[in-house]
Amino acid sequence: MNFDDEPSMNKIDDYNGNESEEKKSIINNVILGLLIVGAIYAGVRYMNSTVTDYNGTPSNPGINTTKGY
Repeated sequence: MNFDDEPSMNKIDDYNGNESEEKKSIINNVILGLLIVGAIYAGVRYMNSTVTDYNGTPSNPGINTTKGY
């Protein structure tokens, strides 16, 4: 039996530290781009989030802030 035609990891060009510099730079650029997009998205979400301290409805206004002495 001849197993030379069988696929193996050693026959892949990028296996075991044999990656080309071009492929490494593409992967690094994709990761950096995704981090930048995530940071921009998080910044936009943070800037546009509105937190309201009002905890009530018109019929049940919640906390009464008037002094009742």
